[in-house]
Amino acid sequence: MTTNQSRGERKTEKVLITGGGGFLGSAIVRRLIDRGDNVRSLARNFYPELKSLGVDQVRGDLSSSDTVLKACDDRDVIFHTAAKPPPWGKYNDYYQTNVVGTQNVVDACLYHRTPRLVYTSTPSVIFNGENLEGINESFPYPAKFNAYYPMTKAMAEQRVIQATQQNLKAIILRPHEIWGPEDPHFVPRLLARAKKLKQIGAGKNLVDTIYIDNAADAHILAADKLKAHPQLSGNIYFITQDEPISAWGMINAILKAAGHGPVKGRIPFRVAWLIGAVLEFIYKKLGLSGEPQMTRFLAEAVATSHWFDISAAKKDLGYRPKVTTEEGLKSLEAWLKSQHE
Repeated sequence: MTTNQSRGERKTEKVLITGGGGFLGSAIVRRLIDRGDNVRSLARNFYPELKSLGVDQVRGDLSSSDTVLKACDDRDVIFHTAAKPPPWGKYNDYYQTNVVGTQNVVDACLYHRTPRLVYTSTPSVIFNGENLEGINESFPYPAKFNAYYPMTKAMAEQRVIQATQQNLKAIILRPHEIWGPEDPHFVPRLLARAKKLKQIGAGKNLVDTIYIDNAADAHILAADKLKAHPQLSGNIYFITQDEPISAWGMINAILKAAGHGPVKGRIPFRVAWLIGAVLEFIYKKLGLSGEPQMTRFLAEAVATSHWFDISAAKKDLGYRPKVTTEEGLKSLEAWLKSQHE
């Protein structure tokens, strides 16, 4: 009998996390381990830090149905966090990881009759290049996508929703701009370009973000609530800090946490968008490696407002962001300083 069971609390569960060594995945892993769950990770690489936590690691690619089927065996709940991230790459790479990979997870869940799935999506799936202010989960997908990441994540969402009609119990979460200590994506990319950054647009646009601890908490809440309330299956939830802030104010706050000054200079949105379109064309036409300094998707993302109504997550999941943005920035600053000591 586990410690949790002996105290008359929750039963220990067997959990799989795809991308368990990633930013969000590892944060979820630590919380599950802390509460006594049996945790397995599916990822391409081996992570010593997961081994030290006692995590069972399955190495392989999401696009391999046999690998995914093996990893999903004998699990009570699966957190599917792994994905090919934005902003740039080949369509087939995005499709294989985000769409085929998600379909493989869904198929494995149905085959093994896995009780629950929590799928990590993104608000980018409904981004239409215009201001999105206070919208809820009923907002439709755009008629056209200008980047492979949101396109394939939207396709993956639909695969999960279709599976809920085949008796799979699943919830879809849409965290927006996850950030915090150990961030391997947003913060490092921002800091790498710190000296060259220019504000795009008027700088008055408001955005939502979510601190890593809050994002991890929301995923575990979703899994637990789905167990207690299976009628929530098929639902989609935005999860954020619940406090829209200036996009460029947040960028400057992160730069300050790293010891940099604020962004100087400005580029009109339309100019940045056109530069992005031209660079995308050149990179695709010439098959250049790496990624363009600007894309249409990036220009739109940093120059428009996109914040969301999370009342559904509050009501159904009991979600409340425990860590404020101010507290998160202090933790990020401390972590960034520790990296240079």
